[in-house]
Amino acid sequence: MFYWWMKQVLVGPLLRLMFRPWTRGVGNVPSEGGVILASNHLAVIDSFVLPLVLHRKVQFLGKSDYFTGTGIKGRVTAGFMRGVGTIPVDRSGGKASEAALNTGLRVLSDGEMFGIYPEGTRSPDGRLHRGKTGVARLALESGAPVVPVAMIGTGEAQPIGKRIPKPMRIGIVIGEPLDFSRYRGMENDRFILRAVTDEIQYAIMSLSGQEYVDIYAATAKARLAAGKKVAAPATGTRAPGGREVPEVQVPEAPSDPA
Repeated sequence: MFYWWMKQVLVGPLLRLMFRPWTRGVGNVPSEGGVILASNHLAVIDSFVLPLVLHRKVQFLGKSDYFTGTGIKGRVTAGFMRGVGTIPVDRSGGKASEAALNTGLRVLSDGEMFGIYPEGTRSPDGRLHRGKTGVARLALESGAPVVPVAMIGTGEAQPIGKRIPKPMRIGIVIGEPLDFSRYRGMENDRFILRAVTDEIQYAIMSLSGQEYVDIYAATAKARLAAGKKVAAPATGTRAPGGREVPEVQVPEAPSDPA
């Protein structure tokens, strides 16, 4: 009850006031049953802002460290993470990916919504990166539809390294559900997993208008930390799966009424 009160009475109104989120396509989210929300990832606040605009509960995974802190700060952080529906998972061990997959499957089997970032980590440069195939395995094993999501402006509100985001309008664009039932039972085929993942990333790219680079976000982050440049997309790999770049731009917020 305390965490429900925190989300409904304290966290939600505060975040709405700070970010005044605008939306497109909220009606594309199925009203019932297990659903995978696959989103780009620009800032920590993504997992807090997206649930604000949905009528259903959505759960994301979060580092277990967020829930094990000590003192007042540790308890407040743990309470906040639970209040916004974050599920703790240990991502330090060798079986971390399996634990994350099983957690997602459990949420989906309960008929709930599970949020996932196919890039695996925040984009270090604002571009969309190669997706990890865990989202494809989750979709094929659960049979749940995948709803692509584009977060707009959250990276500007909270750049990497900035703990406290600045108040500004951000957007959430939600696409039509993707059905991968034709691949059911093929979750161990790495070529199928890559094709499904690329299709999901292409859908996200079509919503967000981001530039795509065909390397993992973690690799790009390591290169930037080492003072190296991340190469621009090469011809033929400008979009996931080697597709042509969709003719879209980064969506903008609707004009405020006078």
